[in-house]
Amino acid sequence: MAHEVEREALARYLEDHHLKHTKQRDVILDVFLKAEGHITSDQLHQKIRSEHPGIGHTTIYRTMKLLCEAGLATERHFDDGVTRYEIEHEHHDHLVCTRCGKIIEFECQMIEATQEKIAARYGFRVLRHRHELYGHCKDCRED
Repeated sequence: MAHEVEREALARYLEDHHLKHTKQRDVILDVFLKAEGHITSDQLHQKIRSEHPGIGHTTIYRTMKLLCEAGLATERHFDDGVTRYEIEHEHHDHLVCTRCGKIIEFECQMIEATQEKIAARYGFRVLRHRHELYGHCKDCRED
């Protein structure tokens, strides 16, 4: 079955926290895991409502919060004020187009190493960071 590892992780989290395991939560998890990139709860609702009209926006919002708490999703807040969710995976940074809203993930070892050197210079231990670059993507640029 697709996404079995994530379903098991969610089931363990729910059991450990004495929460109900529902079909609605499984549906939301499956649709979220199939989504590409960064998705809002409104976008999830649009994907879910045709096959599962009984799953409301509030249930989706609360389930996404739960998936974040369980370590299966990450909540992202970019400059547009819209909350987006992405699958929890290896650290990466973002390029965000301020015209069309496109979000591009990238990894750069040079940036990571430089951040560590700067922190070490000041005796600072980095626990986490968020690196977002805002501008215009290649489709929106006016060169």
